[in-house]
Amino acid sequence: MSKIATREAYGKALAEIGGSYDNIVVLDADLSGSTKTSVFAKEYPNRFFNMGIAEQNLIGAACGFAASGKVPFASTFAMFAAGRAFEIIRNSVCYPKLNVKICATHAGLTVGEDGGSHQCLEDISIMRTLPNMTVMVPADANDTKKIIEMAADYVGPMYVRLGRAAVPVVMPEDFECKIGGSYELREGNDVTIMACGIMVDKALEAADKLKEEGINARVLNMYSIKPIDEEAIIKAAKETGKIVTAEEHNVIGGLGAAVAEVVSENHPVPVKRVGTLDTFGESGKPDALLEKYKLTSDEIVKKVKELM
Repeated sequence: MSKIATREAYGKALAEIGGSYDNIVVLDADLSGSTKTSVFAKEYPNRFFNMGIAEQNLIGAACGFAASGKVPFASTFAMFAAGRAFEIIRNSVCYPKLNVKICATHAGLTVGEDGGSHQCLEDISIMRTLPNMTVMVPADANDTKKIIEMAADYVGPMYVRLGRAAVPVVMPEDFECKIGGSYELREGNDVTIMACGIMVDKALEAADKLKEEGINARVLNMYSIKPIDEEAIIKAAKETGKIVTAEEHNVIGGLGAAVAEVVSENHPVPVKRVGTLDTFGESGKPDALLEKYKLTSDEIVKKVKELM
C-alpha cells in the first residue's frame, strides 16, 4: 500500500489547482518547506507570500486578501495556527465570515521528536467551537486532494488539519467529497468505528482483526468534523447499536465528543472513544508515541470488545 503524508498531498494539490484559480494566493509563516506550500511558491511565485515567523500577521494578511476578493490559503504548524493565532482567527476570520482557508500541518502526536510543545492535540476542539468555521480532517492523499479542491470553491472560513508523517492511501480517487459528509470504507452491522485522519487506517486494521473473530465492523471516515455527518451517525447508531471513535487528538472536544453529542440527542447508544486522554504528548518516534498513548488498532479492538 502506497504511503504519502497529507502535507505532501496538500502542496501538490495547491500547485495543481493554482492554474485553474488565478485568484488563489498562498501565505506561509516561514515553514513552506515543511508545510509543502513551497511547491505552489515555485510554480506561482507572484502569488506566494512568506509572512515570516509571525502567525498572527499571517492570518491578518490572509483576511486582507479575502476582503479584496482573493482566496487565501494560510499555512503553518497546527500548534501555531490554532494556538498562537486563535484570537485573530476568531475575530478577524470567523466573526466577519471571511473566505480564509487555514491549512495547518504537523498536527497530533506524529510530529514526533518535536515534543509536547509542538504536538497539537487540541486544535479540532478549538476550531469546531468557532461560529462559521468549517473543520476538515483528511485521512490520506486522495482525501486531501478532494478537500483542497473543494476548499477553493467553498466560500467561508475553513480549517484543514494535516499531518507530518506518511500514511497509507485508503480512500478511492473518485469518491464524492462534500462538506458535512463522511465515507463508508467497510460494511458491517455489529459495531461502527468512526475515525478521522491517521486513525482511519488504524480503524481498517481493527476491522480486519475483528473480522477474524466473527465481528463485522462498519468503518466510516469522518473527514468532515464540522459540520458533521449527523445522518450517517444516526444511521450507524440505529443499525449497529454501538460506536467506537478514533482520533489523533484529545478525546475532549474532538471527533468522539462531536459524535457523542449527535448520538445523545438523537438515538442514544454506547460510545467508546480512542484518543489522547486529557494529556500532553512528549518527544519520541511517532510509532512509539502512538503505542504509548494507545492510538492503535489493538486499542480500537479492545474498545469494541468492551461494547460487545
